[in-house]
Amino acid sequence: MNITIFQFFHWYFPADGDLWNHASEQAQRLADLGITHIWLPPAYKSAGGTGEPGYAVYDLYDLGEFDQKNTVRTKYGTKDEYLQCIKAIHDRKMGVLADIVLNHKLGGDEKEDVPVQQVNKENRLEKISGQTSLKAYTLFTFPGRNGKYSDYIWDWHSFSGVSKGEEIYIILNEHTNGEWENVMERQYGNFDYLMGCDIEYRNPAVREELKRWGKWYIETTGVDGFRLDAVKHIAIDFFPEWLPFLKASFQRDLLCIGEYWKADINALLGYIDATGGMIQLFDVPLHFNFYKASKAGKGFDLRTIFDDTLVKARPELAITFVDNHDTQPLQSLESWVEPWFKPHAYAMILLREQGIPSVFYPALYGAGYSDTKNGQQFDIHIPPTGELETLIRIRSAQAYGEQYDYLDDPGIIGWTRTGRDDKPGSGCAVLLTNAGGGEKWMNLGERNAGKILVNALGDASHEITLNEKGDGLFNVAPGKVSVWVFKNENKN
Repeated sequence: MNITIFQFFHWYFPADGDLWNHASEQAQRLADLGITHIWLPPAYKSAGGTGEPGYAVYDLYDLGEFDQKNTVRTKYGTKDEYLQCIKAIHDRKMGVLADIVLNHKLGGDEKEDVPVQQVNKENRLEKISGQTSLKAYTLFTFPGRNGKYSDYIWDWHSFSGVSKGEEIYIILNEHTNGEWENVMERQYGNFDYLMGCDIEYRNPAVREELKRWGKWYIETTGVDGFRLDAVKHIAIDFFPEWLPFLKASFQRDLLCIGEYWKADINALLGYIDATGGMIQLFDVPLHFNFYKASKAGKGFDLRTIFDDTLVKARPELAITFVDNHDTQPLQSLESWVEPWFKPHAYAMILLREQGIPSVFYPALYGAGYSDTKNGQQFDIHIPPTGELETLIRIRSAQAYGEQYDYLDDPGIIGWTRTGRDDKPGSGCAVLLTNAGGGEKWMNLGERNAGKILVNALGDASHEITLNEKGDGLFNVAPGKVSVWVFKNENKN
């Protein structure tokens, strides 16, 4: 079976508390399409209550159970609804990936007098003040939970840095010794600090608490893996300790995907090496290749679409995607792939042998929302990608077997999958162009000689019969994608 991940949320999903119920209701549809794993948004209480998507972490143990931050439920629903959602997904034989943020905490309950030094925000290795004291919300007592599940109190000894407005401070406790943690990312000298109260992993008590929490979370929810937020800001040696602990505790593998947001393939490969290859990574360089190709149109050389990408360098660890909640319109990291190119990009992540694809919620369901950016109000409407359902179904049923690449023309590229004996009717041919229409001879192997194919994304009456060597002359319309499947298997 081909693994296919579905990201069941976007940044501007309505804050009506209905997402867990919505995912439960849609589980059967997604399973029928061929989705194997559902990536759900952060389930714990945010400092922003119901108005923030869950990345402003307050209490990791509050899954919508306690009256904290002026709400019991989270943006997405209650704890009971979350657990029912996971059960609905599991009942359809799909896995669940939990989105977790272990880099920072926000919304502290009380202020403390914290000894700090201010650093240059453009070069955090440069101290620009002597030791001073800052009143900061670094004490997290979680009064609404009142010690249930964990009595650990987070205070200024649990954190390495804080901010005040635009000013960034390193905390001077017994663990930091006035230095940031060892992280991979050297932007700003050291990119340990991102936001809020930055978690201090040199504190053994913090590590033990997060181990207890991870064990509790899996025991409570039964999730099958994690999407790990902001890994480039977290101590390099933490996850290589945390993940084996969890796997040993439950005697099963967990699918773990790290978000290292950088388009530099060398940065991603460096992180993979530093963490022993135990964490899959999102292929950010491939996303930006898609983005550039969609903007450049026929000016982009399609032969280079996989250059300097993770799926080319380390395909076994690459999670490929077209867009996500950070790239969507009005986000600070906006890099939205143009609609005309989305079928091309989804064909490239869904129908090729390399990488595990992640499909974004608006591509299947659409999205509409309003927000401001740079002081201007925008109303955004994102229509579904019409070809997507067919592409997912073809991945599930037919995108198997050896792959032959025809990435040999700047304006038109293709590939074939020869199929497998244990997947009757499998095999396909894909051709796409960013310019004029065209045609290309491609081979599906002698095992398929004489078979007839039709275009699942076009005129099904047009047939191509493979010759005795398995060759066929395939065609594609200007600016389009054609996906050819064997005639008797064209049920999409």
